[in-house]
Amino acid sequence: MAPPEHVDTAKQKILKDVFGFDDFRPGQEQVVDTLLAGESVLAVMPTGSGKSLCFQVPALVYGGLTIVVSPLVALMHDQVAALRLAGVAVETINSSRDRAENVAAWQRVTSGETRLLYLAPERLMTDRMLAALGKLDISLIAIDEAHCISQWGPAFRQDYQGLARLRDLFPGVPVAALTATADAVTRDDISAQLFAGNAKTVVLGFDRPNIKLTVEMKNSWKNQLLNFIEQHRGKSGIVYCLSRKKTEAAAEFLTENGVEALPYHAGMDKDARNANQTAFMNEPGTVVVATIAFGMGIDKPDVRFVFHVDLPGSPEAYYQEIGRAGRDGLAAEAHMLYGLDDIRMRRVFIEQEEAGEDRKRREHQRLDALIGYCESAACRRQALLAYFGEEIEPCGNCDICIDPIDMTDGTAEAQKILATVSATGQRYGAVHLIDVLRGSQSEKVTKAGHDRLPVFGSGMEHKKEDWRSLIRQLVAAGYLLLDVKGYGGLEVTEKGHALVHGDGIFQYRQDTVRRTPPPGDKARGKSRSKTPTENLSTTEALFLSQLKELRQRLAKERSVPAYVIFPDRSLIEMAQRQPKNTAEFAEIHGVGESKLRKFSVPFLEVIANASSAQAPTD
Repeated sequence: MAPPEHVDTAKQKILKDVFGFDDFRPGQEQVVDTLLAGESVLAVMPTGSGKSLCFQVPALVYGGLTIVVSPLVALMHDQVAALRLAGVAVETINSSRDRAENVAAWQRVTSGETRLLYLAPERLMTDRMLAALGKLDISLIAIDEAHCISQWGPAFRQDYQGLARLRDLFPGVPVAALTATADAVTRDDISAQLFAGNAKTVVLGFDRPNIKLTVEMKNSWKNQLLNFIEQHRGKSGIVYCLSRKKTEAAAEFLTENGVEALPYHAGMDKDARNANQTAFMNEPGTVVVATIAFGMGIDKPDVRFVFHVDLPGSPEAYYQEIGRAGRDGLAAEAHMLYGLDDIRMRRVFIEQEEAGEDRKRREHQRLDALIGYCESAACRRQALLAYFGEEIEPCGNCDICIDPIDMTDGTAEAQKILATVSATGQRYGAVHLIDVLRGSQSEKVTKAGHDRLPVFGSGMEHKKEDWRSLIRQLVAAGYLLLDVKGYGGLEVTEKGHALVHGDGIFQYRQDTVRRTPPPGDKARGKSRSKTPTENLSTTEALFLSQLKELRQRLAKERSVPAYVIFPDRSLIEMAQRQPKNTAEFAEIHGVGESKLRKFSVPFLEVIANASSAQAPTD
């Protein structure tokens, strides 16, 4: 189905009238225009950049029915609630609703009333559902969390695999695949499976500059956690633990120390788990302590920190988990504790997986890359984004940029490693390279003839652990490239070749233990984001607190998270501009036609009453 004429006018009208936005965010319009041109697209966009709008606007411009594939019921519920408040005809059919509700929803879909239908992949790909949808006017298909389809990604989900059939089942229907987490290998695999390579790929970068990154060597995790939380009292945050037992222990410990902390893990009773998630989404200042069972469906914009008590499993997992902080674009923190026992446990978990050797090998390589990030001697954000193929200048918003560590000149050692990588054909992993450097007469070394190379035994002055750390830091700094898809071989990059030829120096960190700043110690260095509430006057801050109370009450009445009513940005703008009528209220960010009708009266009343109370008396 071709989009209507004057699509530029149509998309701008929908953006303003439905969603209350004057302009698209960076990258959104490029994806929207691709879909409106009838082309499929893979969009890789940072968390919090507004991926959903990229398919919601085209869905409303096109008309017909848009199918949205979403992996979690909680995520569907929140998106459906938000769209309904914006006046959009949207439905979801899922296992959390009773049969009568699902039947009624399907009747609205078949009548042509519904514009977007949210489905889980396992429900969509049943023969019965596919046959029924085949009789309808499907104009667009959107696949959220598209990285789940890739066998190369750490978040592969079996129920996503069947989505590869969609291009044959609905020929000519544009498909939008959206994700925040996909390296180059995963992107290629998604494109091949969903589009047979015939789709536009839009990669808008992975940087979340508002999130401060810190890694700290683990010594007393409970005290380190409490020390951090004390600096963020009254803020919403997520604490990730590796085990259910530690999750319970951490939540109990924080509660004993006066923190509103709730546990969340797969071993809990479902009702208790859901109650804790609802409290976290709706109650300000709540901290949830969780395993990775708490994840993909969390779309709370004002999470101010993510704290990892234990090492995550991969850079992708880490990136996705810290991405739950600061979705409103305001300052947030990602703080990770890192210890040798974490590495051992992660290795054990990988070996215990019921997976093939190829899969295990890739997971070990991913873990190596994350360890390299932890041991990085340079800007952490540079190291993290380099894994995803993105280059940036030092960020000024990580622990290393803010509080530089003592460095050691390792140029000579780096050149030995790079020379060994080149001499052995740029196809071997760290274990083999270290054996060559240390002069090991292992069967693999002698069989390959590498005991006859000039570099053989050139690194006997260092222990294996030292060489491992050096190699990880060379990968993190972009001198070596780790082949995750293949057998973990290391290649010398252009930057590495330059170092070999004497262009530049390589400095590395010998000690990964960093100082823990005492509570209240302010970080040095430049800050990427300043909280807008810091700029409010006393009167405006009072207005804001009253507006938040109203928002909370309206949210509870509708059983939705508070941000679904209005995000903080909208309330701050109301407090600053203090609109006096509906025309002025309509100009507030995030106020579309539907929300203007539903919410202008109560919010204008609060503003008017607050203004009267603040007015000077004779």
